[in-house]
Amino acid sequence: MEKLRAAGLFGGGMVMLSGSLAKRYNECLAMLGVTPTKLKTFSVDGMGWSPELAVEKKDNYYLNTGEANVNAIIISPQQNGQAVHMPSHSFDRDVMNAVFAAYGREIRDITKDSALVLNLDQNIDAFFEPFDLLRYNEIEVTFSLLNELDKKQMEQQAFINLFKRKNNFIDRDVHLQILNSAKEYGDLRGRKLSLDPIKLKVGSFYTRAFGGVFVMKEFLKKILVFEDKKVFKSAINDTAHDILLFHKDHDELIDALIKNLLLKKDFKSALRTPRYDRIKKHVFIENTKKLEHPINEILDSHFLFKKYLNKLPIEVQKRISGVELYYQRLIVDKNLKIEEYVDEDFVKILHEPHSSLKQEESALVWKLISKIIPKDPVHLYWYDKEQFYNLYADWQTGYQDWVIAEILENNKKQGL
Repeated sequence: MEKLRAAGLFGGGMVMLSGSLAKRYNECLAMLGVTPTKLKTFSVDGMGWSPELAVEKKDNYYLNTGEANVNAIIISPQQNGQAVHMPSHSFDRDVMNAVFAAYGREIRDITKDSALVLNLDQNIDAFFEPFDLLRYNEIEVTFSLLNELDKKQMEQQAFINLFKRKNNFIDRDVHLQILNSAKEYGDLRGRKLSLDPIKLKVGSFYTRAFGGVFVMKEFLKKILVFEDKKVFKSAINDTAHDILLFHKDHDELIDALIKNLLLKKDFKSALRTPRYDRIKKHVFIENTKKLEHPINEILDSHFLFKKYLNKLPIEVQKRISGVELYYQRLIVDKNLKIEEYVDEDFVKILHEPHSSLKQEESALVWKLISKIIPKDPVHLYWYDKEQFYNLYADWQTGYQDWVIAEILENNKKQGL
């Protein structure tokens, strides 16, 4: 992971906490019923999640109260626009962006001497079955201030109002109440410390609940796609809901997504994309062990790549180059079926999000494709970082270096 960290691809977009900020963070954890950290210095992302604390607590989702209740901590205005490294939902970063857009000025003021704990509430206390996810139509973000500073403001204002009443300006006890409040919390007059809840509509989304579920609910038919086979097998026993249920590995899933205008099939166009080239090289590396040249030289050289490709068993060559072979033969025989030449994984991964989809819907479909066939390292990093990091650890060192270079180059092209 050190190479990823050095390249800014792991742990990037983090805010370092120490001293008083670390102390406040621990006090926020206490509000959530989470034991404090023993670390003196650590980093947090846009939602207040810390990779160091996740390791310490052996829990990537230590901020949450069960799968249905997602929490966040804002300890510094520097969290604005930062990455969300361990989201529970595909929309978590959008929620944080909306919070900072609505209350950026107030957050800068509050975090001077306090902090915020956020609850992303969908009015569901707990998920009991996957179909509860269909009720997830609106998020209400509520705010709790560290040390209840908003309530202390009301108390301080009450003391001031009492001071102004009749002859209370000469009452030493009233003076003392105001002074004690000001010494402990500062002058709270004129500060906006009470933040109204923010309500946000929720469309289709991905959640890690129930082992990972894609909830597609704004199309011709509502669709749930499961990562966990056990959860899927339990869900299909339900007959009360008129929705389509699939496990991510089902062959029928691709056809259902095409019929519901989530996917499009244009393999000829896909052949001409850098993505297809990356997929071929990934499969090549999976099937190659002994190499006389550095991996990056092989993958970046058309001639070296062809040389090593031709050393592989013929069935492996056909698997890697099956799409080109199919279209070459199709010129002679129009009755050929693509399944006769192209590996099943290639058929699935060459589909793309339908052109009619909104940007967030398209990103959700790319995430699903990456879950089904994790063969494109760049898209895997963009849309499923957790799986990317897990797979990256087992890749050959030279391939790791090549993938890092590819991600950095494509990030630059996308302005990321």
